[in-house]
Amino acid sequence: MHTSSPHKFHIPVMGLAFTIDSPVKVARYGISSAISIVEDNLVEMMRKYYYSQKGEPYLRIGPREENSRARRITDYLNLINRIVKSQVKALKASAFEAGSEIVKYFEMLPEDSPLKLAYRSMAETKNPRRRRVMEQVLRKAVKPGAIEVNIMTKIDKDNFDKNGDPIANGSDALAALRGYACSDLQNSAVVFSAGMNPRLFNYMETFEAFDAKGWGRFDKKVIVKVSDYRSAMIQGKYLAKKGIWVSEFRIESGLNCGGHAFATDGMLIGPILEEFRINKDALATSLFELYNPALRAKNKRVYDTPHPIKVTVQGGIGTFEEADFLHRHYGVSGTGWGTPFLLCPEATTVDSPTLELLSRAKEEDVVLSKNSPLGVRFHYLKGASGETEKLERIEKGSPGSPCTEKFLISNTEFTKAPICTASKKYQKLKIEQLKSEDLSEEEFRTQSAEVLSKECLCVGLSNSAAIKYEQVFVKKQNAVTICPGPNIAYFGKVVSLREMTDHIYGRANIIVRPDRPHMFLKELWLYLDYLSEQVAETVDPDKKFIKYCSTFARNLKEGIAYYRRLTEGPATASGWKENIKRSLADAEVMLALLTDRIQNCPIDLQDA
Repeated sequence: MHTSSPHKFHIPVMGLAFTIDSPVKVARYGISSAISIVEDNLVEMMRKYYYSQKGEPYLRIGPREENSRARRITDYLNLINRIVKSQVKALKASAFEAGSEIVKYFEMLPEDSPLKLAYRSMAETKNPRRRRVMEQVLRKAVKPGAIEVNIMTKIDKDNFDKNGDPIANGSDALAALRGYACSDLQNSAVVFSAGMNPRLFNYMETFEAFDAKGWGRFDKKVIVKVSDYRSAMIQGKYLAKKGIWVSEFRIESGLNCGGHAFATDGMLIGPILEEFRINKDALATSLFELYNPALRAKNKRVYDTPHPIKVTVQGGIGTFEEADFLHRHYGVSGTGWGTPFLLCPEATTVDSPTLELLSRAKEEDVVLSKNSPLGVRFHYLKGASGETEKLERIEKGSPGSPCTEKFLISNTEFTKAPICTASKKYQKLKIEQLKSEDLSEEEFRTQSAEVLSKECLCVGLSNSAAIKYEQVFVKKQNAVTICPGPNIAYFGKVVSLREMTDHIYGRANIIVRPDRPHMFLKELWLYLDYLSEQVAETVDPDKKFIKYCSTFARNLKEGIAYYRRLTEGPATASGWKENIKRSLADAEVMLALLTDRIQNCPIDLQDA
């Protein structure tokens, strides 16, 4: 059974390496975290490392062995599960004394937690017999956080056998799902991010691992990361028709997040949350109407009422006041805290030089780049060794990266077999093509800069763990790429897990910048900057582009009006001050200027 975490937050997946072993660090304290299972070579490296740490024999699973990707993932998850179970057992057996593991468990809980209140009552009792009884009750109440896995649905290239034929159910995402489904994880969930993958969702139907074990009881829950209510409804219905229940919709800000950024059409997180708040029951009912008949058709147990659905939110949350408002006003079940945890070595895996770079990061150091080979915008910390190495290669006249991992191969512009746009092969061919075209110097410079910006993420997002644990990931490649959200600029020091949880629950404040904007305002200005960039970069706008920008601007206008009502109404967010209204007024001015530019864009008569 998937037990509920005693905490109000979770640690989302970050990069490939940064949360690759977070459950080993935090699960025993009741904190849930997500492992990326995209990069199975990284998983294999971590298998070797943790078998060594446990003193158990490590049997390598080679990449050419049958079903190797799924087997690597299954075994790593089983290994992590055994480690966490052992840690929890030791924690439960530790003494209730200052600095012990069990005391750390209870002291990090939120202030209003029934467990925290029971712990305080035990600590204050003077009766030795009563104290012993209460200690035993508390030991039994200790529950680990969930071990979640994340599958980015867009990373799903086909794999082929020795004869060049596609391996049945052997694509990257399907093999990863199989690896997870076959693991012995129980307090667990799979998180699907980056949109719907019908092939992957169809494959889920073949595994009983995702079936309910009773009302609201699942060993392996399904979580879908979404950007808006419509996406939740579409993906939830698709899965419900297959008899698969989505236990949680994890809403993420389109732009105020780390890693890949999937911008909405100007829809802001506040209005999106409002739609979920109003329609949560309708969402559950709509899914249930499809779910039960699907179960009945499979001769499986049906239910009288929908299983519970959690709605959680992540992206740019930085203070207790913000998180508290999200819980109180929108009724969310939990909040995701990603970027701040990059500065917490007790929770995430970041090598020392990169950790130092993160601690010094300012707003201008985090850019919404075009560096991802996926062609999706990507938040990126400038100055990391990955960028340094990329620029050195360009300077030497040998741009691009060796493509060793091949998870992001997708381009067939010059080749029959897909290649990665960050690879040496692609960048060489593309630059040669640009040189052969009749481009102005400025246009050539612009287009070639975009080509050369692409960076190897498979290795760059994995190397931090290799460096931290002194392991070899890819020989002779040590560059690190890291992808914090804009929120990193306001957290300027390395902190302990206790300090981080104290900050999350309002017991301390680790923000180093008093001028940090509210998460709603930060996202609003990120969207305004994004729209401004779109308008500025488009040389020959067509009717479709004008329509897109107009819709974007209209949604922003409605979002600003919503926030204005929020500040004036009885549900005013805690911590909101008078300067928020001024910021909204400034945003309206900028939006009016952008709207005017959009409406006055010259459109070619052929497009009109």
